[in-house]
Amino acid sequence: MATTTALKGLDRVKDVYRNRDKRAKELKSQGKKIVGYYCCYPILEMMTALDLVPYRILGDPNEPIVQSDRCLPTIVCPFVRSTLDLGMKGKYDFLDGFASCHSCDSFDLCHEIWPQYVKIPFFTNLWVPHNDHAPSIEFFLACLKKFQDSLEKYVGRQITPRQMAGAIKLHNEHRSLMRGIYALRKEEPPLISGSELQEVIIAAMSLPVQEGNELLKEVRSDVTKRANRIESRPRVLLWGVEIDDSSFVKILEDAGANIVMDDTCIGSRHYWSDVELTSDPMLGIAKRYLVDILCPRTFREHAGTYQGDLEHRFRYIKEYCREYKAAGVILATMRYCDCHAYDAPLVSDYLKESGIPVLYLEHDYFLAGSAPIKNRVQAFVEMIAQ
Repeated sequence: MATTTALKGLDRVKDVYRNRDKRAKELKSQGKKIVGYYCCYPILEMMTALDLVPYRILGDPNEPIVQSDRCLPTIVCPFVRSTLDLGMKGKYDFLDGFASCHSCDSFDLCHEIWPQYVKIPFFTNLWVPHNDHAPSIEFFLACLKKFQDSLEKYVGRQITPRQMAGAIKLHNEHRSLMRGIYALRKEEPPLISGSELQEVIIAAMSLPVQEGNELLKEVRSDVTKRANRIESRPRVLLWGVEIDDSSFVKILEDAGANIVMDDTCIGSRHYWSDVELTSDPMLGIAKRYLVDILCPRTFREHAGTYQGDLEHRFRYIKEYCREYKAAGVILATMRYCDCHAYDAPLVSDYLKESGIPVLYLEHDYFLAGSAPIKNRVQAFVEMIAQ
């Protein structure tokens, strides 16, 4: 599955980021099946084990929505509306399959609506419980079996234990390599900027996992060897929703922040946990995808005080701040994203009680009105720099 380009490392990242579908279309022409997926929850290991190529479906905050508002209310998540709009315009016509999931109500709509308006041969959906206790894991195991059955029926063969183990190993390596690049931001100043890393992530999500692994190795080599370091500025953690364009992170950087860590849907949540290699791979997969992905859509029960509940749910964010030496946190929610909007005040309370300054931003996904965001971030950065 060799690439057809001589570009390497960060140059390859730029090329893939700007032309996301180019490699997927090349692979399709060679007979590979490309399966688009939403969110962190569709099981990439199963797709890879069946020689399917997972391809993360993203929107475009620079392109106006003109099609999908015919079938989705404007109070639905603008990211979801944007992705469907691109699909209805034919920009995802190269996909052979579409794997949706019940991560939130807006994503759940896609399983019903995409097949009606977008011409893709194969559709499947993964139901994901909203709790992480034992009965939910048991139910999730049944959902995983149904999801696997749908993929196997589509390709006409079953996943062997050896294929599953190999795919788990590949994706664990991928996540480990990405965490290694994240670690380069622990330096002062960081060795790689937040906007650069966002492009690395999006490029990696646009390639087969084997090619993604090689790309990440090249990126790490490039970054550690380059002479020009990033300017020292106040260090900030970014928490929030789908950020599928490096321009949003660049706005924060242009306002004076170094984004040294994130807790976002297209970011650390996707990479921070591996599948445990157990005798029953399904148990490892269930734990990784339901329990270990720390998304606001999953309720994590904790019996005790209000403060104890916050500590149980959000302690990892404080630990990120300590490990990456972040002086403040930007909470960036998207309009109509209930999961993040409900959690944002709780996260803010917890971090402020912990002595960590917080800036809350709500945006509408599109980048045209970014000036007020930049002004608020500038004021926040000046405050934490004192």
